[in-house]
Amino acid sequence: MTHILVVDDEAEIRESLEGILGEEGYATASAGTATEALELIRDAEYDLVLLDIWLPDGDGLDVLAKIRDMGLSAPPEVVIISGHGTIESAVRATKLGAYDFLEKPLSLDRTLLVLKNATEARRLKKDNSEFQQQLAQKAYVTGESVPLKALRQQIRLMAPTNGRVLIYGESGTGKERIARTMHAESLRADRVFIELNCAAIPEDFIESELFGYRHSAVPGGPPEKRGTFERADGGTLFLDEVADMSLKTQAKVLRALDEQRFYPVGASQPIAVDVRVIAATNKDLEDEIIKGNFREDLFYRLNVIPFFVPPLRDRSEDIPLLVQEFLQEFGRQYGRPRVEISTDALATLKQYHWPGNVRELRNVIERVLILNPKAQRIERKHLPVLVYRESARDGAKGSVRTEEFGTLLQAREAYERDYILKKLDECHGNVSRTAEALGLERSHLYRKMKTLGVTMKEV
Repeated sequence: MTHILVVDDEAEIRESLEGILGEEGYATASAGTATEALELIRDAEYDLVLLDIWLPDGDGLDVLAKIRDMGLSAPPEVVIISGHGTIESAVRATKLGAYDFLEKPLSLDRTLLVLKNATEARRLKKDNSEFQQQLAQKAYVTGESVPLKALRQQIRLMAPTNGRVLIYGESGTGKERIARTMHAESLRADRVFIELNCAAIPEDFIESELFGYRHSAVPGGPPEKRGTFERADGGTLFLDEVADMSLKTQAKVLRALDEQRFYPVGASQPIAVDVRVIAATNKDLEDEIIKGNFREDLFYRLNVIPFFVPPLRDRSEDIPLLVQEFLQEFGRQYGRPRVEISTDALATLKQYHWPGNVRELRNVIERVLILNPKAQRIERKHLPVLVYRESARDGAKGSVRTEEFGTLLQAREAYERDYILKKLDECHGNVSRTAEALGLERSHLYRKMKTLGVTMKEV
């Protein structure tokens, strides 16, 4: 519900507005003086303030200035109302951050329209602020290992430039986070960051996703669509798994990079853009060039600043920091109190070779929290079978320690579950390819996943 504070020295106007706004579904409060209004705003969060200029103990515009100086995390939108409005007052109110200026006697229809628009404007500001906070949280490369320190140093040097970046690394190493960090530390940080996973878009649609279309290029679809290049204008475009584009699409991307303009599908006029492109791949592009799968000229356009993200097995000293980050993340997400992890469990995680890299570690921590909702401390016995079994074998000192399952069936199901998740991750969540790799029918795999409680969210 939207909360509105009505500030006016006339009791009749306050009562009238409270009654009307209450009928419209707003929650209202009122104040007759500047002092009272400021006290209410300090004590509670209001979405909107209807503020009269003439108050018995002060000027409404001074109240507006004080509201802006309070340092509120989510300040209300302020709509000024006055029976003696002047152009000067309206201009000053706008400069102080007022959303709009209404003259008395108030028009009910206009007032309700302004309040509706102001509510939407505040919601968008709040959403944008939350999005920026989330982006800032994601735009940090966790780790204190030598490779990660070197990577952060490289980011600090290269991020402020406009040079194109090509990020190499195995699947799950965190290439997207590197790209977001580079954007957050670049001169384009206050502009948009657009991501496109080239491997996830069918070949028939990749061109329209990149460049958009005009004149009903898609039967039955909207008359036009803005592509990722156009949406990223002024900001950063992240092309993930760039090696999965067809040679035809690569040629068009090459031209767009060279000319900083392109033709949407079905358009007769080009669109000029200013976009910094960051690309990523888990393949050896020089190998792909030899095989004829990737254009050499596009490789040289993208590979201006190469980055290599090391696999998790080469920086196992970062695992404790990553585990703490994921415990905090999922603790907030699932409303759990602070969950700790034992030294023994942490040592086991450090010994595992992590073929799925950081993504696999993140999935394991989330899985452990979900399957052990009452555990305040993660022990070795809580870890998935695949992790502790291979950890014990690879780092083995002494005999292999076994998980304490109630029955052989429970142990087998736990192993099957982890093995299916591992294969799903290797196949990027593609159930058909996973079923083929496992030698199962697709329908059989679906039934097995349902029986074992495997969800695509875990992949």
